[in-house]
Amino acid sequence: MTSLHLRRRAGPWLLVAALFATAFAYWPGLSGGWLFDDYPNIVDNPGVQPHGVSLPALVRAALSSPASEFKRPLASLSFAANYLAGGLNPWGWKLFNLVVHLLNGVLVFLLASMLLSAVPSPSCPPANDGERRRSDIVAALIAAAWMLLPINLTAVLYVVQREESMANLFVLLGLAGYVAARRSMLCSREGNGWRGLALCAASLILATLVGVLTKETAAMLPLYAFLVEWILFRFDRASRPAGAHPMRDSASGGDPAAHGVRSRKEWDWRIAGLFVAVLALPLLAGLTWLLPRVLNAASWATRDFTLGTRLLSEARIVCDYIAWTLLPTPQALSFYHDQFRVSTGLLSPWTTLFGLLGIAVLIALVFRLRRRQPLVALGIALYLGCHVMTGTVIALELVYEHRNYFASLGVLLAVVPWLAAMPSRTTQPSAHRRRWLLPRRTLLACLFLWWSGLTAATAYAWGDPLRLAQQLAARAPDSPRAQYELGRTYIIYSHYDPASPYTRLAYAPLEKAASFPESSILPQQALIFMNSRMGLPLKPQWWDSMVAKLKARKPGVQDESSLAALAQCARDGACPLPSDRMVQAFEAALDHPGPSARLQATYGDYAWNVLDDHALGLRMLEGAVKDAPDEPAYRITLVRMLVAAGNIDKAREVLQSLYRLNVGNRLSRNLSELRSLPGMSRVPGHSGTTGNAY
Repeated sequence: MTSLHLRRRAGPWLLVAALFATAFAYWPGLSGGWLFDDYPNIVDNPGVQPHGVSLPALVRAALSSPASEFKRPLASLSFAANYLAGGLNPWGWKLFNLVVHLLNGVLVFLLASMLLSAVPSPSCPPANDGERRRSDIVAALIAAAWMLLPINLTAVLYVVQREESMANLFVLLGLAGYVAARRSMLCSREGNGWRGLALCAASLILATLVGVLTKETAAMLPLYAFLVEWILFRFDRASRPAGAHPMRDSASGGDPAAHGVRSRKEWDWRIAGLFVAVLALPLLAGLTWLLPRVLNAASWATRDFTLGTRLLSEARIVCDYIAWTLLPTPQALSFYHDQFRVSTGLLSPWTTLFGLLGIAVLIALVFRLRRRQPLVALGIALYLGCHVMTGTVIALELVYEHRNYFASLGVLLAVVPWLAAMPSRTTQPSAHRRRWLLPRRTLLACLFLWWSGLTAATAYAWGDPLRLAQQLAARAPDSPRAQYELGRTYIIYSHYDPASPYTRLAYAPLEKAASFPESSILPQQALIFMNSRMGLPLKPQWWDSMVAKLKARKPGVQDESSLAALAQCARDGACPLPSDRMVQAFEAALDHPGPSARLQATYGDYAWNVLDDHALGLRMLEGAVKDAPDEPAYRITLVRMLVAAGNIDKAREVLQSLYRLNVGNRLSRNLSELRSLPGMSRVPGHSGTTGNAY
């Protein structure tokens, strides 16, 4: 009995082993540091670093994300919780990410088991013990592979991408809930399944709404559910008679009623109506809101690609992701992909045409295999569906590995069951197929070893900032960001000591990064910052190169951050920077049409505090307030400047306007400080001394 019980529970035990193996592989990486977008979103973001638990602090944290207009409040609140628990020590933050990843692995197992049980058709009554055992084993293999895939590592050890893993926690919950509820509808004895329909709707609506509070990619859940419905459940209203085989009968001739094939009467219009409500109408509303931005050339001004070249490039990238998922190499999974060559035509580069053909073939396979191999068709469809948001018309950066966190599940659904080749008790493989069982399973075992080894080796590198920077620079020698990050890490390890060996090591990667025409001014800023802090000479070519890049194209976020860092260092007196060179750099950046509010505010602060040009400082801050009326930081700075300049009436007017932005009393402390300035104790329209929102 014990042996029989263990065989029946082989799938869950295999899942437990996979959870421990995943934790073991990732554990060395938990000791690593912060990286790239972790800084603006967490380290340099005081909003997610509350001093205590209070409603204003939580509201401020929830609305503090600089990464999205939708603010991703649930993810930001999780950041605040991590900060309250352990400050800015990254270990606890990465541990939280690992726990989320393991929870997602359990949900992948449950979802995959349900999907496998629904192929070739939902069974009513449920499958026997043998079929359940087979489904559980294959589902456990899928979950294990998904948790150990190297392409999913950045969603775990890259702290800020908790947004992606948490969003998919709700996606997987919603999708599993939908599949379970849909099967209950098909197996309902009453034949109507209204309770199941309610559960379907609740699973999609609630999980999507909560998931979107973490990251916008959760909005893809209704599309994923639609693909499952279209390929597996096919909008059926009730269960077919016992023994009916929809995949086979639909391809045979004869009377449909005799073969158990659904007729128009079996079509469930309630499910169709549900997807009109949760998918079609939101999609139409989203496109109505998004398309004017997409078609506006200004939306692409800070990118080195247009809408057309982005679509051409993404065709190559989406095909590359498949190879990076199944047969990853260290060079492919280099984290930084800013060296990627943008497609400018079908043959520029020539792989663009093959990428487009590859996408077309994948779409054709979905339709071709929908009836014969529904799980393969579903896997391909889910993979492509996952990239509809991030790989089409939105002006995001072109390549990121974490965008495959859900998409990789689609690849595994299509591949792992075929490689595992688990025969059922009712359908034994033919002699021809039996000859291929061993090679297929051997290939799957080899893939598991490669995925586990590469993930463990990469996680080990992530466990030390210098080791990681060296590895990423070696993996992507042509990436300006990778070379810059290596140089920046050497600077950190040097502690700004001219005699440190790390100081000498910093110059080569930074100057290499600066030499790339497509790079931002971050490398030049780092070289200037480092030498200025250490009292070493500043090379004129560093300034010339920086100004030339600022003149050549409109500054991006990294360019603006670089100028802000130099301005702050000069303001603090830590960097004796030549003011004429700084003014030259700011003027080159501002010379482009429509300069950002952030850039104007940065120059205004520099002009006021370093150049002592108060008129210029006020003019720049007024421009920033005008261009970003919903950003309170610029108004707060402007009030202080106006008070210092003696323009109390104007300062009161700007202060009054701040109350409209005091949602949830998040600006209470700032308002209190501003009211304590000379002449600001009473503001027209303000009836008390607390920071009530207007």
